[in-house]
Amino acid sequence: MNMKDFSLEGKVAWVTGASYGIGFAIASALHSAGAQICFNDINQAAVDRGLASYKEAGIPVKGYVCDVTDEEAVNATTAQIVKDFGKIDILVNNAGIIKRIPMCDMKASEFRQVIDVDLNAPFIVSKAVIPGMIKQGHGKIINICSMMSELGRETVSAYAAAKGGLKMLTRNIASEYGEYNIQCNGIGPGYIETPQTAPLRERQPDGSRHPFDQFIVSKTPAARWGTTADLQGPAVFLASDASNFINGHILYVDGGILAYIGKQPQ
Repeated sequence: MNMKDFSLEGKVAWVTGASYGIGFAIASALHSAGAQICFNDINQAAVDRGLASYKEAGIPVKGYVCDVTDEEAVNATTAQIVKDFGKIDILVNNAGIIKRIPMCDMKASEFRQVIDVDLNAPFIVSKAVIPGMIKQGHGKIINICSMMSELGRETVSAYAAAKGGLKMLTRNIASEYGEYNIQCNGIGPGYIETPQTAPLRERQPDGSRHPFDQFIVSKTPAARWGTTADLQGPAVFLASDASNFINGHILYVDGGILAYIGKQPQ
């Protein structure tokens, strides 16, 4: 085994929605492995916050304002990145939203919004970068899926539908474009400590753990929430030449939840 296969030296990576959280952690890891980083967010204020965070971390990046659900804007941003960097070797479809609303209380417009950001956008952005990857003879696409690509739960019907669809989009991109030396894989995070999940981990007034926090820890063999750092190694692996014969796979980084039926009641 050649450890240089894990190097991303000379590569250009675009991580969508990477101003904070999982996207920021993945972008930071790809930079540590040698890649040049660019990211986008939906408005200038979000991009500026991201740029400040990367500057504080000592990571040189370029940020772009781009709504990933807008095909025209995505095509323009793709062209600008290629103009600025010369190419796109790695795409991480990270941008996403969740709306925790019981299905029968959810408006169709809210359902469509989640599908648009979490499923349609990865289709749009992947479609924009694949022609360039074909031309250069290689490419890596990493879709940030979820355990909800496999499981259902109350209040997340739209999110689960979108992430299940993203799993199949991942497999289809691999099927259509694998012959061009393009690998498309997914990372399926378990429950990760991010600002998005912070309300689920808040301590109760009496100091006890949030009921959902207790539930997740009890269902996870690792007995803890994941951190964004837990996603960094898998992202570098899937972005590197070390994974060149892995295609259409979803790597679940979940502390073992999907493998575990749970403890027998006492």
